Amino acid sequence: MGYILRRIGFYLVAFWVSITLNFFLPRFMPGDPVSRMVARLQGQIRPDQIEALRESFGLSDAPLWEQYLRYLGQIFTGNLGFSISRFPTPVMDVISSVLGWTLLLGFVSLIVAVVIGNVLGIFAAWRRGGILDSVVPPVLIFIGSFPYFWLAMGMLYLFGVTLGWFPLRHAYEVGTAPEFSLAFLGDVAYHLILPATSIVLVSIGGWMLGMRNTMIATNAEDYIVMAEAKGLRPNRVMMQYAARNALLPSVTAFGMSLGFVVGGALLTEVVFAYPGIGYTLLAAVQNLDYPLMQGLFLTITTAVLIANFLVDIVYVRLDPRVRVS
Repeated sequence: MGYILRRIGFYLVAFWVSITLNFFLPRFMPGDPVSRMVARLQGQIRPDQIEALRESFGLSDAPLWEQYLRYLGQIFTGNLGFSISRFPTPVMDVISSVLGWTLLLGFVSLIVAVVIGNVLGIFAAWRRGGILDSVVPPVLIFIGSFPYFWLAMGMLYLFGVTLGWFPLRHAYEVGTAPEFSLAFLGDVAYHLILPATSIVLVSIGGWMLGMRNTMIATNAEDYIVMAEAKGLRPNRVMMQYAARNALLPSVTAFGMSLGFVVGGALLTEVVFAYPGIGYTLLAAVQNLDYPLMQGLFLTITTAVLIANFLVDIVYVRLDPRVRVS
């Protein structure tokens, strides 16, 4: 219990630091979004309208500490202001409309890569020196050395433009209204194949190599030798003794990856015009949409902290020795 309380305290401090940085960094940037909007409108806006815009975007001449306290109050009430590029849509509405697509792409890609990569790593280490151990890891690591966007563009050109097997952009057919039906779900899955596959191909090699190396070290432990000396079946020794303990580092890596899922594979989303967090963040940066950028950064940071906290709890269950550390 003491370990969990210490971790909660640590993550609360980290969350406060992230909120503070998220507040101050945009305010240290030169200019402000309202001034840029006024410049683009070339005097077509009245002074009272300018002041109303500044107020709606959380900009004022009040002392920083007063603005900071107001900002904290807005965060804990779910008010992140209005998006400049999509004015007058609230930032929370923009984030909620794109978050689901990033979670879908990220979770599908992550789970497929983790499961296949770890299974391949377990069998490669257990049958060390075989074809699976000698050929597959170098090939997957070679593929994983390519940048996300390069592999995504290559797959898009080959399977989308040249062969025409898959759609070129978006999360579903343009002009289709989202609905809960088999036809729409099939359309979403069809559009998901290329971007998800590009992420899986880049990341699966790291998961396999990490599990393989951990399994090799675990196989040399005394309890593995004892289990084999007892005459237990090889499959039982591999899965219940070696693989279970070798999974501990993968759990930590999975937690980190789980948090960054919310950030999305930004460049992959951009290549496929996939309407997720990454694609929206790029549009916010291009349009100098500071409130939306703040909201997206806060969402990503919060997701990382929550995911790591959940991993700490799971780690305690998997390895009780952590509790006394």
